[in-house]
Amino acid sequence: MSNHVRKDKEDGRKGWAMAFVVVSLFCIIFFAARGRFQAPVSSQAVSLVLSPFQQATAWVANEIHYATSAVWEVATLYEQNKMLRNEVEQLRGINLQANEALAENERLRKMIGYQQAARQFDLVAARVIGRESDTWSRMIVIDRGTMNGIANDMPVVTPQGLVGRVVEAGLNSSKVQLILDPRSSVGTIVQRAQSRVTGIVQGDMDNPTMPQMVNIPKNADVVEGDVIVTSGFGGVYPKGIIVGLVSSLKNDDGGLLKIGVLEAAVDFQKLEDVMVITASREAPPEPIKPPTQTPGTETDPVTGEKIDGQKAEGQK
Repeated sequence: MSNHVRKDKEDGRKGWAMAFVVVSLFCIIFFAARGRFQAPVSSQAVSLVLSPFQQATAWVANEIHYATSAVWEVATLYEQNKMLRNEVEQLRGINLQANEALAENERLRKMIGYQQAARQFDLVAARVIGRESDTWSRMIVIDRGTMNGIANDMPVVTPQGLVGRVVEAGLNSSKVQLILDPRSSVGTIVQRAQSRVTGIVQGDMDNPTMPQMVNIPKNADVVEGDVIVTSGFGGVYPKGIIVGLVSSLKNDDGGLLKIGVLEAAVDFQKLEDVMVITASREAPPEPIKPPTQTPGTETDPVTGEKIDGQKAEGQK
């Protein structure tokens, strides 16, 4: 009995295996011959059975396609972003060069305009190539020297006003002492016709960016806002070059004179290009003449002592 049952089970397993093989062969033959003939009923049955597998396969294929497309887009965007960054850097460099060229052209245009206007001067253009580290705002170095006709004590200017003078002319470069240097001394005069008060401009150690006009009589007609120009006295600086504006006035330590604090006409922190006056065709200022003296009250111009009548007659 047991052998009969075992045999029935084995026959059943063989039958299921045979059925699976037959169905598999049918499916293979069906899909191979699907393009050659039509079998509507069988096709629908097989499609119904294989539909879930087809949907799963289609979903996997779509996901793979989406992922592949996303990776490709990311790679493409990365390359495009890299190219755009390079273009931005190039355009930024071009823009900086263009701005620098515009600024330089503007400075040169002003210098050429000043050179054409100041025909009484022979000018040599120069560029600031250095500043002394220990006196940052008081001494500069320019790229012109004796080979370019530069010599000591030549005035240095910009279209805005007076810069200083050459104190050490080398072969290809020169040192220029600025008017901000406390060791400098510039003869100046108030430009206002009603004043014409003279004084000396020099640097201030306590205020390195603002020079001061000293030796001003206490009752002199000098007010805030007056324009200060070179007087021409001393033979170094030609007359009429603007030095600055009177910003404020104060008494000196003795209380007998006034000091004018000036706002310099030149912005020394932005100084890049200058011009050296190598020659001036301007006539030097006439020497100061003593006032006409009333007869009987003459004084000696040297000693200041009163001259008696007979001596005064003899001098005449």
